[in-house]
Parts: sequence; structure tokens; C-alpha cells
Amino acid sequence: MTNDAELREKIQVLRDHGQSQKYYHTVVGWNCRMDGIQAAILSIKLRHLEEANLLRRERALQYNQAFEGIEGVATPFEADYARHVYHVYAIRVQERDEVRRFLEEKGIGCGVHYPIPIHLQEACRGLGYTEGAFPIAENLAEEFLSLPMFPELTEEQTEYVARCVSEVTGVEALV
Repeated sequence: MTNDAELREKIQVLRDHGQSQKYYHTVVGWNCRMDGIQAAILSIKLRHLEEANLLRRERALQYNQAFEGIEGVATPFEADYARHVYHVYAIRVQERDEVRRFLEEKGIGCGVHYPIPIHLQEACRGLGYTEGAFPIAENLAEEFLSLPMFPELTEEQTEYVARCVSEVTGVEALV
């Protein structure tokens, strides 16, 4: 608690990864946003983590199969030695913002993780990197689009999302 507006703002930025607004990092910060209610809910949800991860993997497999052979859609990679939990299912597409608008018009919520590469964040300005220093990271920041992904996502919903992505990219999905 504080009655100092400047101090309050500084603390809020620090506790949220150094973000002054979503995806705009002005300083190096932390993730310190959990409260007691969230902790209580999490203690129950953790008992169901394996099942939730399994359900996300099933939906990810469904997306992967639907996008197989669609040249304009790059899907997440899972190494042979690991098991992806698909907290986020991010694809790479050209004209990402156009695809995002189309999906939102179809009632599909999607996200962009992360639109500004870390070397271009204000918080990292002191490192001396400028645009062009990491062209792959910069390119990826323009192409990544996160599709709906959560344990309760149904086969039908996943199929609908895949069909819409296929429609906007101009190729028939294998659903």
C-alpha cells in the first residue's frame, strides 16, 4: 500500500515483468502477481495437471494433423526426447495480422506472443542492439500467432479453428 502515485506505478511495472503496458518492457522486472486466492485455486488445479497436459497434447496433435501439408502454416516442434505441454499453441504464418483479424471475425480468440523481440525492448536498450541485430527473432515476432489452447477445448472447436486458418491461408485443412 502506498499513497505515492509515482512509487505505485514503479512497483506495478516491476511486478509485471517490467512492463509499462502489455509487451512494452521499460525495465527488467519480475512476475510477482499471485495472490492467496490464486494460490488456493492452483493447489487444487495442480492435482489435475497431468490430465490437462494430456488434453492439450491431444488438441495440439489434432491441429498438427490438420495443418500438415499446408505450406503457409508452421506448427510447433516437439523434440523426440521431450513432451511439449502446449501451454501456448503458436503457429507461424505470413501476414499474421491479416490472419488474426480473419480469425477474430470468425469468433476465434487468438494472441500474439511476443510482438517485440527482447533485444528491442526499452529494458534492454543498454545492451546496444538495434533493429536488424537479430533478424530471425525479428521475423518470428512478426509471424507467431497463438491459437486457442486449453484443456477444455473440444475436438469440434479445434476443427473449426483449423478450418478457418486453412481458409484464410488458402489451403484445405486435413480435418
